[in-house]
Amino acid sequence: MAVRVRQQTYIQQPSMPEQPQQQSSPQKQKKADKPSLITGKEKVLYITFVIVVALFAVSILHKQGQIQTTTIDIQKLEAEIQQVTKQNVELKVQVSEQSTHERIWEKAKELGLTLNGKNVKVVSGE
Repeated sequence: MAVRVRQQTYIQQPSMPEQPQQQSSPQKQKKADKPSLITGKEKVLYITFVIVVALFAVSILHKQGQIQTTTIDIQKLEAEIQQVTKQNVELKVQVSEQSTHERIWEKAKELGLTLNGKNVKVVSGE
């Protein structure tokens, strides 16, 4: 019988963990009652703003990449133009060397041609 009395008194006594739960629930309600600093509409607005800024940043980087590629292509073309110009100058020098009067006389003599004064006409060069 003494054991039953102890069990009943033990059961009737409130347990300690229940009290803090009762105290914490009003605190949770107080926190829920406070209005949040950022409303739902503001969150949507901020997220939209961040997405728009990110899209602009990506588009700017894409354009910069295209500009860089185009610049590289232009530089390659300019290098090719310089090479062709250099070749043209070299070829003009060769033409001027081979078109001298002395060389033409030598070739004419090798081929057996003779100078006829009546058929000679002076043509001005370039």
